[in-house]
Amino acid sequence: MRKRRREQEVNEREEEETLISSTAASPPSYSYLSDYQGVSMREPDVALLGNVHSNPMDQMEDQPYIDNEHHQISPPPKKRSLKERLIAVQQMDKAMSFNLVDRIRQRAHITNELYRAVLAEFFCTAFLLFAGCCVNAQYIISKTRYNEWIGVSVGWGLSLFIAVCMGHRISGAHLNPAVSFFQLTQGKISPIRFFLFVIAQNVGAFVGAMFCFLVYYDAINSYDGGDRQVTGNRATAGIFATYPAPYLSMLGGCFDQVLGTAILCIGIGTIVDRRNRVPPFIQPAFIGLLLMLIGMTLGMNCGYAINPARDFGPRLFTLVAGYGWRVFDYRDYKWFWIPIICPMIGAVFGAWIYEAFIGFHMPDDPETTLVIDNPNHSVGSPNTMETSSSSPTRRRFTDDEKSYNNS
Repeated sequence: MRKRRREQEVNEREEEETLISSTAASPPSYSYLSDYQGVSMREPDVALLGNVHSNPMDQMEDQPYIDNEHHQISPPPKKRSLKERLIAVQQMDKAMSFNLVDRIRQRAHITNELYRAVLAEFFCTAFLLFAGCCVNAQYIISKTRYNEWIGVSVGWGLSLFIAVCMGHRISGAHLNPAVSFFQLTQGKISPIRFFLFVIAQNVGAFVGAMFCFLVYYDAINSYDGGDRQVTGNRATAGIFATYPAPYLSMLGGCFDQVLGTAILCIGIGTIVDRRNRVPPFIQPAFIGLLLMLIGMTLGMNCGYAINPARDFGPRLFTLVAGYGWRVFDYRDYKWFWIPIICPMIGAVFGAWIYEAFIGFHMPDDPETTLVIDNPNHSVGSPNTMETSSSSPTRRRFTDDEKSYNNS
């Protein structure tokens, strides 16, 4: 019974702290709403932030007050708890919001977390491919007059930076089936989430390539004369999908894609590992810089696809946009599958290489540990659990050992 009562008190304190922090994020306009009909509101703009126990309303609630409507002294209203008052403040703050975007958001907000994540993966991947393919278009069509190779790498890196910024708080902004696959192998996402993410990423890549084609339709026609070519001096298929250099063998292409994706996932593992203390708000910028690095070092052989959706979605679009089956039967069907299969292998290899050499040996951060009282609760691997010296039933878990389904 004592343990149950103690757990209940801890839960109540956590709820009050959550409400206080959410109120601090958007300060309310008023500190009190009366539950009684006909009672005028009291002092406006009384702060509920900071030391909530010193709120003047705590002293006023116990006193009788005059009911102006009925001209009589009414008994003091029932004193409400801190939780009830904070809820009332939040409700009033929502009611007094006249911002059109906020009002639409309250009605259009998707409550299902998985649906939100899938939608974010679709939109962010579409943005990434639209911006990235536009970078390629300026490089190819202008014959490097408006863009150099360094500009291509920087453009793709900035595109990824913005795309990850948009979606990382909703879905984790994978934007890459290979990244989703290594998250699946590490137990961080479920199979159904992986399956839906892959569909959303490929559809988004298709749509992004389509919008790039529409933007540069006249320029492409002017460049190739309306004859859609995959190879040759007037080829424009490389704007959308990746194709190998003439000297590159099939084995060399496989190794290039495996190694490039492994480097990508090693870098991602380093950036998002909470023990490295990289602030979440700056992680998208580092991921964009990582893609720039890969483009500047591994882009010559076959254009550093390192993303099955980035290659397959636009390649499928070029099939229906007039380029024909040549986009798939290039080199007798020996190329198109390499940017699809090899990045999946490289992602798993790179992610686990990082854990084996760095992640498993990173010291825990005492500031980001969670202490729980349930001795039967098991999260993560047994070698990362520490038994508290003060109580044999208390175990300590780091944030990385918690379930992270939104990554």
